[in-house]
Amino acid sequence: MKILNTSSTTPEDIPDQWTRDQVYNGLDVCITAEILDALLPQLDAHTGATYSFSKALQGPALEMRLRGVLVDQHRKAEVIEDFYAKVSHLERNLERIVLEGVGMAGFNWRSNPDLHTLFYDRLGIPTIRKGGRPTVDRNALEKMESYLIARPIVAHMSAMRDLAKKISVLKTEIDHDGRMRTSYNIAGTSTGRFSSSFSEFGTGGNLQNVEESLRSIFVADPNYKFAKFDAKSGESFCVGAVEWNMFNDGRYLDACESGDPHTAVARICWPELPWTGNLKEDKEAAERPYYRHYTYRFMCKKLGHGSNYGGKPSTLSQQAKLPITVVEDFQPKYFRAFPAHLRWQASVDERLRRDGQITSLTGRKRYFFGRRNDPATLREAIAYDPQCSLADIVNTAMLKIWRKGIAILMMHDHDALTFMYPTTHEDTIIPQLLANLPINIPLANGRTLTIPYDCKTGWNKGDYDAKTNPDGLKDYRVGVSDKRKRSPQVHLLDRTLRRRHRAS
Repeated sequence: MKILNTSSTTPEDIPDQWTRDQVYNGLDVCITAEILDALLPQLDAHTGATYSFSKALQGPALEMRLRGVLVDQHRKAEVIEDFYAKVSHLERNLERIVLEGVGMAGFNWRSNPDLHTLFYDRLGIPTIRKGGRPTVDRNALEKMESYLIARPIVAHMSAMRDLAKKISVLKTEIDHDGRMRTSYNIAGTSTGRFSSSFSEFGTGGNLQNVEESLRSIFVADPNYKFAKFDAKSGESFCVGAVEWNMFNDGRYLDACESGDPHTAVARICWPELPWTGNLKEDKEAAERPYYRHYTYRFMCKKLGHGSNYGGKPSTLSQQAKLPITVVEDFQPKYFRAFPAHLRWQASVDERLRRDGQITSLTGRKRYFFGRRNDPATLREAIAYDPQCSLADIVNTAMLKIWRKGIAILMMHDHDALTFMYPTTHEDTIIPQLLANLPINIPLANGRTLTIPYDCKTGWNKGDYDAKTNPDGLKDYRVGVSDKRKRSPQVHLLDRTLRRRHRAS
């Protein structure tokens, strides 16, 4: 064994690259170990528990990374072709609008000079700048939507850009075994939520934020089926739990536990609506229009969530694309119904300024290094406890099920978990999963926080549709068997032939 004194040896003293690589690897390991020896004595009960929990999560995270998820090449090709067809249709419409409406021939929506000429020279829209230079980026286009003359053009461009992004995601390289893999990062965020990116081999990508229209390409292995469990409204449950612990105010947690928190909030904020006390009928009442096509329930979901985290009317109106007056009308009703929200936000502000750190319901401690009087730091601190508590609760359930080996862990979607199991064992495995998912968090005065999960089953990750996606995820009901049969798998080479046959 060759021993090198790295304190006196320089790279020039080591002639061959292989030895230099070994020195680099050795230093990488040794220095990391030295840092660990210095950090371990500094851990307290909270940070020590977080460290141990993060280490335990390496097992399920690595298993998901290695396994990956099977991609239906036939479905993938069909979705890509469908998106290309939509882009072509929108391009033709846009070219006609620009030619007949503005008189600009040969317009190319992908060309920045053409866009500058169209919006700023031909349409006369005041120049929007970024860093002092004129821009036509996404934010600029959103601002241009306020001009009636630009609205149809911006709508077409936004739709085409979104489709181009989806096509790019679908064209992500997959591995030779037909599976797409992602690299889960346990410490990728400050809230304990997983982050993900392309795999160690440069394939795949972020599988946690794939939008609904693309998910149907991910399919279960032959003779297996997916079960997706979603902790819907989980962050709202955590907000209610925090307010119960701090102020003994259970109004928001009661609303969350009612079965449909958004309908419950609408019932409190607008008592004049025809409420019956029946959850199904009240949900229909909450789906009545509030503003244009936005319903009362939507307002409670979209604006309520933002208001929980200290969102101001100007910010929420931009995010929800609503007039600021609508938000200003909503928030006073909302905060009168749940006054503990403002008390909690003020308490976080006080603790942030005094201590610079917040400890969550689940015991995760975080220090905030931004300016303590900065509104952005405050918003981050307000959102911290609910977001990290939900992440810890979901990850605890994931670790528990993985250790028991009830089903195959496939995908982690922040607030949702997807498992795979033999299709013939559905009636025995799903009840076991439902029984092991809930994690009880003790609260003040003997109360317990238990976040419920919705369950859907299917052979691919897209939502069920009888015509367009019969194999998709469909609501699971205990005691009611899924009568569906998996559609025959079509080889990619047969795709064109079958499509022509259907057309004839």
